[in-house]
Amino acid sequence: MSKLNLGPIGVTLNVSTDETYLHEAAELEQLGYSTIWLPGGQIDSLDRLAEVIRATRTIRVGSAIISPDVYAANEVAQLYADLESTDPDRLVVGLGGPQKPRALQSLHTYLDDLDGAEPPVPATRRILGALGPRKLELARDRCAGAIPLLVTPAYTTTARGILGADSTLIVDQLVVLDTDAARARETARGQLRFLSGVGGYAAGFLRMGFIETDIADLSDRLVDELVSWGDADTIAAQASRHLAAGADQVVLGVLNDGDQPSPIEVARQLASRLLG
Repeated sequence: MSKLNLGPIGVTLNVSTDETYLHEAAELEQLGYSTIWLPGGQIDSLDRLAEVIRATRTIRVGSAIISPDVYAANEVAQLYADLESTDPDRLVVGLGGPQKPRALQSLHTYLDDLDGAEPPVPATRRILGALGPRKLELARDRCAGAIPLLVTPAYTTTARGILGADSTLIVDQLVVLDTDAARARETARGQLRFLSGVGGYAAGFLRMGFIETDIADLSDRLVDELVSWGDADTIAAQASRHLAAGADQVVLGVLNDGDQPSPIEVARQLASRLLG
């Protein structure tokens, strides 16, 4: 299966209640980011993806991720067909796994439905949110590749080994632009508290060498290795480590709280370091 050529640096776009995020999407494209990703929890309608594509010119737009528990395969296939007719080759269908028993079997069925749609959503335009070995193998065999979240550069190398050279590996890297350690870690922990209780994240942390107390306490070690915080140069260096470890693209997912810089402000600062 051929790789998706998405460029080395993508960025997450947070959806707002007004059209601000659409203006930000246009700016992110102008800054030189190669892919815009919408977080799954903010895709309250599949039309959000179409709106971002219409607000930009040529940049790829991906979902990170669409949940099979929320959107049926025929809805995703219809979105893909509509956008292929108006803006071909721009939508990247990022999919998650269903939160139910026999999840892998359900995911196979969902992918079967995308294969059988008219027109189909081809495997070469699908990316799977995958962390553990079996999900990574599924991403390799039935999608263009994987987009794991909350991984270390060492695990990026492990994931590349499972996917092989011909699959696309996109690492979703959470970042906090703040040099105050206590404040940056607390912002990071807000997201980690939620994600550590979802799906296979805790099992993934154990695979990466963290211990039970790291996970239960959200230790400084766990925070520091999974979330990149500090100044813009520090964050850029972490993105470069993932690329060196085998990632085809690093997606910058900005976390902020209080007076910490907003995601668009962080994107502006990192553009000059990563996109030059």
